[in-house]
Amino acid sequence: MNHHGQQKINRAFKIGMLINLVFVIVEATIGFTANSLSLIADAGHNLSDVLGLLVAWVALILSQRTRDNYRTYGYKRSSILAALFNAVFLLIAVGGILLEAFQRLGNVQPVQENSVMLVAGVGILINGFTAFLFMKDQAHDLNVRGAFLHMAADTLVSVGVVVAAFIIKFTNWYWLDPVISIAIAVIIFVGTWRLLKESLDLSLDAVPKSVNYTEVEKFILQQPTVKSIHDLHIWALSTTENALTVHIIRENLDNYNQFIEELDHQLTENFPLNHVTMQIELGKITDESVSHSI
Repeated sequence: MNHHGQQKINRAFKIGMLINLVFVIVEATIGFTANSLSLIADAGHNLSDVLGLLVAWVALILSQRTRDNYRTYGYKRSSILAALFNAVFLLIAVGGILLEAFQRLGNVQPVQENSVMLVAGVGILINGFTAFLFMKDQAHDLNVRGAFLHMAADTLVSVGVVVAAFIIKFTNWYWLDPVISIAIAVIIFVGTWRLLKESLDLSLDAVPKSVNYTEVEKFILQQPTVKSIHDLHIWALSTTENALTVHIIRENLDNYNQFIEELDHQLTENFPLNHVTMQIELGKITDESVSHSI
């Protein structure tokens, strides 16, 4: 990510945290006053989003820190941990919403529909705008995607709250308030599961979904003088950077430096790879093996 891109994302996090924190205070206050579970649940989820945004933002800042002799990759992996944290936190929030909703089903209470619709309507605008700030960058950064999913989920919750309050206003179906909360919680869970799985995979050094392992392997084997390869490993250094290491067995060591430079360039140009390390070996693993790292 270039400097301009970093400034843009940093600004998005600051704006998102500020407007959502203000909204949480207002929404929670009116939720308790209006006796609306869905509104209180929405405020609680918004609060979790503020924390989620904070974690993702801190991870972004840490990932930009310079490496040292102790942390040779710097803090790049903190963005993966932040994505994992956000996924877990979202699931905890879902559990809280479901618990309260099922309790409320056994003790249905009236709500102040107009106040609920007004606050939730504002929530749609705020959450939708915040999600929009992350929409473009979430496609190629799992950490930012975690923040985006938080805000997109909140937008969905707010829409559900408005729909429930509108129907209750004309039908007095007060049971609809917790039922809508349950439905929204299920939808959020489904959307969060993918984030949890992918962030957990990256934390365990699985091949990132953006990289096709088989295609990379095939690409290297197609290079002139390459007989075979072994110990091909591809993993994520962060939510935006991927690394590769491989042992390449060649028929000869002709044009050694040129071969290394060209293959490194082609790998980073054709695949989403940022750090490539290759060990070149002659014929088979012998004392004549030569190593070179980039």
